[in-house]
Amino acid sequence: MSTRGGGSYVMSSSLFDYEPRDWRTDTDDRLRFALVGVGWWTTEFVLPAIETTEHCVTTTVVSGSTEKTDRVRREYETVEHGLTYDEFADGEASDGYDAVYVCTPNATHLEHVEAAAEHGKAVLCEKPMEATVERAERLVAACEEADVPLMVAYRMHTEPAVRRARELIRDGAIGEPVLVNGENSQPLLEMIDDPDQWRLNPDLTGYGTSVMDLGIYPLNTARFLLDADPVRVQSTMDSPHEAFSEVPDQVATFSVVFDDGTHAACSSSQRGADHTRLEVVGTDGRVVLEPAFHMETQLTVERDGETVEFDTEGVDQMAEEFEYFAQRVLAAEPLHADGEHGLVDMETIAAIHEAAESGETVNVE
Repeated sequence: MSTRGGGSYVMSSSLFDYEPRDWRTDTDDRLRFALVGVGWWTTEFVLPAIETTEHCVTTTVVSGSTEKTDRVRREYETVEHGLTYDEFADGEASDGYDAVYVCTPNATHLEHVEAAAEHGKAVLCEKPMEATVERAERLVAACEEADVPLMVAYRMHTEPAVRRARELIRDGAIGEPVLVNGENSQPLLEMIDDPDQWRLNPDLTGYGTSVMDLGIYPLNTARFLLDADPVRVQSTMDSPHEAFSEVPDQVATFSVVFDDGTHAACSSSQRGADHTRLEVVGTDGRVVLEPAFHMETQLTVERDGETVEFDTEGVDQMAEEFEYFAQRVLAAEPLHADGEHGLVDMETIAAIHEAAESGETVNVE
């Protein structure tokens, strides 16, 4: 941590003495996971992350490709079962796992969560929850009816830098929040050189691509930091590149008014340089997360001419998220973010797209 400036205000002690993992429990057990979807995110980030945790173990992988499941089973000795989607739905090997992580195209989340709920398994579902509000509501209902835990995988909620920023805002370190500025962009076609990929297919991605996949980060992280929910939105979108012709938001800007009176201005693009940032401006100072969202987060706090830059712990964000989920499920403790929390994002994203299409301010309902 480094400090610049000489302001007279003494920063809150929570700047220097803060426990970001206050969610820990005293469980000694391990939660056995079935990973549904074995794409690049699961193979590059999730499987290695689980290997580093204390309370998680991967025992089952599910994919439409037996080549993928066979490869994972060879690489990870804890993985005992490789299932097709149909075998998973039919309950094959369901005694071999306790919880299900769903990381498949948005419009396929519902069927896999319904199967997991039917088998009585706890569910960790990637964001966004589904392709539409209506399907997301059915997903939440399936878990409620089966009485199984459901958490939406917002990994920023367990990132220590974000949790510390939230505590600082609650503690009044920047005064009363007034403005939020959020940015998230990435060069999707350079990352995945395939114009036919599912994120550009409206039947699989849902309302669009940039807001669903990227804009959700500043939107949801702002909700977490402020402990506030959106009430109305405005938006503009455009898709000039031919690869984005089937989706409305190659690039999007949107503004949000939260129920605490804070106003946010956010932008997202799947055809921009890799850049992430989130800033909360208060009446007395500001907190800045930059970089913010792409597996690395740095926190800076400014007030009265004083700047504190944190050498935040370089955590594996996926490991933190899975460890949180496992400990809370094993101890039968409440989960955040639950399905109702995730539905607010879905409703807000739907409103953002409606606002872009209509050119009007849209209330979030």
